[in-house]
Amino acid sequence: MINAQLLQLVINASNDGIVIAEREGEDNILIYVNPAFEKLTGYSAEEILYQDCRFLQSGDRDQRALGSIRETLENGGSCREVLRNYRKDGTPFWNELSLSTVYNESDKQTYFVGVQKNVTAQVKAQLRVEQLEAELSTLKAQLRALNTTNGQNN
Repeated sequence: MINAQLLQLVINASNDGIVIAEREGEDNILIYVNPAFEKLTGYSAEEILYQDCRFLQSGDRDQRALGSIRETLENGGSCREVLRNYRKDGTPFWNELSLSTVYNESDKQTYFVGVQKNVTAQVKAQLRVEQLEAELSTLKAQLRALNTTNGQNN
């Protein structure tokens, strides 16, 4: 079994944001965030501990991925979703969240572990590819229409 001090060192050294939340009634209160999470979000641990992490969506709560996350938070289990969050300065970033439920048998409390990876560059690249594919499709349709028109004129 790994000792607690080594485990803390490993989690603090992670490049991905790691949070632990504890279920408190309807909320899931952050009780731990690692330095990578602080760097990713721009919030210090002191500013966000003992809050529900919904504040990261900054009112942007109609995202499709949030349904799966809510289901995991309500019913347990795990999920992996990509969602848009907002840094302390208001700038958006895309986050791949891996969320897992942990049950503590001794106090019957439910905890959640979230591992967050910044995937902003990948999401922006995918959106650009989709935009270029749509433009290409439009140009192909215009070219076909032009060829059909020119073919009928000959």
